[in-house]
Amino acid sequence: MSSITIAIDAMSGDRGAAIAVSAALDAVRENEALSVILVGQQSELEASLSEPHPRIRIVEAVEVVRMNERPSHALRHKQHSSMAVALRLVRDGEAQGCVSAGNTGALMAFGRSLLRMYPGIERPAIVKLIPSLRGRCHVLDLGANVDASAENLYQYALMGSLMAAAVNNLQEPRVALLNVGEEEIKGNEQVRLASHMLAQAENLNYIGYVEGSDLFRDVADVVVCDGFVGNIALKTGEGVASMLMELLDQTFTRTLYGRFIGWLARPTLTRLLKTIDPSRHNGASLLGLQGVVIKSHGNANERAMLAAIRQGYREVRLEVPRRINEQLDELMVY
Repeated sequence: MSSITIAIDAMSGDRGAAIAVSAALDAVRENEALSVILVGQQSELEASLSEPHPRIRIVEAVEVVRMNERPSHALRHKQHSSMAVALRLVRDGEAQGCVSAGNTGALMAFGRSLLRMYPGIERPAIVKLIPSLRGRCHVLDLGANVDASAENLYQYALMGSLMAAAVNNLQEPRVALLNVGEEEIKGNEQVRLASHMLAQAENLNYIGYVEGSDLFRDVADVVVCDGFVGNIALKTGEGVASMLMELLDQTFTRTLYGRFIGWLARPTLTRLLKTIDPSRHNGASLLGLQGVVIKSHGNANERAMLAAIRQGYREVRLEVPRRINEQLDELMVY
């Protein structure tokens, strides 16, 4: 695929359209194969777009889905919102992927309505690559569904394994269930039943249970849980990373000696901060939809939004939805 177009819901984030516009400009400058469609209120977008770019165009959308808006209300009354219009551009083939920093529930509802689900998949899941000691780990679900049945967890594992194979070029991704312990008797009924189902799946490299501390230790390539547990785990990890970054900054700027040591250690510190900075890993996929949809943090800054656009571009380039769809049937034995 030579040229890729990403539609950006420019109006739904907490920080306004200027963030999306700035990130879009950075994205097309660094990638000549990328074009961007900014979706939103034209006057505001034009005011933020200080310099016209041949690979950026604006599509008008007169409505905005608010963060506190019920997904069902948005689905009924906000069909002309920037979120809905951006997804419709993907459905109609004008764009190959969508990025939005808006209401997660509404994005999922519009995605299911406009792009449809993979055959046999009941619910989409939010999946994100998080850094680990020697690589990165796909974790899902991160908040699309706070409750999940054993069948849902099984389906998440199948999709997560196929995505890890497509994105990270892994032959047999290690798949695990997040649990309160590694022993077989641990966990609630849904997790234990899902574990039994996964253990019977011949085409899946299921390694059993892992605990929360294992998410960052390169124990598994895919870790599966319900959205309630996953969202808390993700936000906790991001909070710890942000605290560590602030502590490092305080340590190496508070005193003259600290600044000197910080200057000596700058190359190492720069690499460390790039690894743990949550904004550099922004962008989670709505897995299960028949198209690439990337959910950004609502309060994403320019760097974080740029990371989400890069993630969308990469998934389109690797044809992740098509590759998952083609292989899903042979894995779904239940």
